[in-house]
Amino acid sequence: MTIKLNKEEKEILDSYENDEWVSVSTELDIAKYKAAAKNTFKKDKRVNIRISKTDLDLLQEKALIEGLPYQTLMSSVLHKYVTGRLKDKNV
Repeated sequence: MTIKLNKEEKEILDSYENDEWVSVSTELDIAKYKAAAKNTFKKDKRVNIRISKTDLDLLQEKALIEGLPYQTLMSSVLHKYVTGRLKDKNV
């Protein structure tokens, strides 16, 4: 499979392949980012909620389409909502 790159993408790839890129992160930064990433997906609390059968069926259908467990989808949607990253397409 060949990938067509535009001029800017080709320049970036060439500079990367020529080892021109240098990390600006310190070991402390990297440790902080690793801890944040690990804690983002840490599931250490259990919650029980009541929802309608119709809503659960729709969630399970969406999860099936996305190829993931429905509880993971629910958790992801809630996480995006509370962190302000869930956007309404109609707005």
